[in-house]
Amino acid sequence: MDLRCLRCGREYVRETHAWRCECGGLLELAGGTRFERASLVGTQLTLWRYRAMLPAVEDEHLVSLGEGGTPLIETRLGSRSVWCKLEFLAPTGSFKDRGSAVLVSVLHSLGISEVVEDSSGNAAASLAAYCARAGIKARLFVPAQTSPAKLAQVAVYGAELVQVEGEREDSALAAQAAAAQGAYYASHNYSPFFVEGAKTLAYEVWEQLGRGPDNVIMPLGNGSLLLGAYRGFGELRRAGLIDRVPRLYGVQARACAPIWEAYRLGWEDAALVVPGTTAAEGIRIASPVRGRQALRAIRETGGAVVAVDEDEIARSRETLARQGLYVEPTAATGAAALSQLAGVIDGRQTTVLALTGSGLKSG
Repeated sequence: MDLRCLRCGREYVRETHAWRCECGGLLELAGGTRFERASLVGTQLTLWRYRAMLPAVEDEHLVSLGEGGTPLIETRLGSRSVWCKLEFLAPTGSFKDRGSAVLVSVLHSLGISEVVEDSSGNAAASLAAYCARAGIKARLFVPAQTSPAKLAQVAVYGAELVQVEGEREDSALAAQAAAAQGAYYASHNYSPFFVEGAKTLAYEVWEQLGRGPDNVIMPLGNGSLLLGAYRGFGELRRAGLIDRVPRLYGVQARACAPIWEAYRLGWEDAALVVPGTTAAEGIRIASPVRGRQALRAIRETGGAVVAVDEDEIARSRETLARQGLYVEPTAATGAAALSQLAGVIDGRQTTVLALTGSGLKSG
């Protein structure tokens, strides 16, 4: 599959090192993917069961740590029953492994030997692990205030860790400057291959439920998981396997909520905000790369963007823990949004809550 600019339509070969178009637009895979039930591989629920719907990679270049197939369990949170997708049980402790597995497999097939990336923590840890598996050198730029557990995880995989003072966006600028010197910019925010991996969450939920859910709630930072879900459920709908794409709800910390502000004001792209302090470091993104796409997906599905306070996040994290689900604050934001959505989501509907990152990463 080649790549195409979302803004101007210019096409690029898959081998390109370009991480965005010369016009500044984002790149996506050219041509659509058709979901075909007959093409599913084996009976074990893993990401690579859906290999025919993912970017083509030869067997010798496939890089895997057994990702995918995370449990989907029914859980009672307060007065409401929801289905929790336990993405924090992924190999490196977050949903990012879905995207990293596909992205690094593609990079391995292209003969890439060195990458740079920026992250608030989870994506860096995930990419470090998969690059270690593939024998690819990784230099990862993270905010200096990233939680120590995530920094330790990145380092133990053997990646070069660069801590950057300032805001999350400063880490991105540093990584992009390094990429300009010749390394491949393996950005989970810009790479269309990463989103392709993320879409497998939708496939799994459909198989595990035996149907499509009515609602999916997830943390919202740059939007890779939400857009992956939108893409995956869209493919299932076009294949006639579900009636409609579920309503997608993105949740942001009120201290840094540019997409919520834009949604509230009726804007098409993320608002300009000054990021405040939040325990949900994974979604503390003041300038989301895919904000416009996320807003469009949310509105098209009839969903919404919700902003939650720090005390709501803390209470919800504790509530989840009392159900045996130990997640980081970012992952608890979805549960925190449930009370605000009580008048919107019918309790008789099937609602999936994506629990995206492990509590072991944050203490």
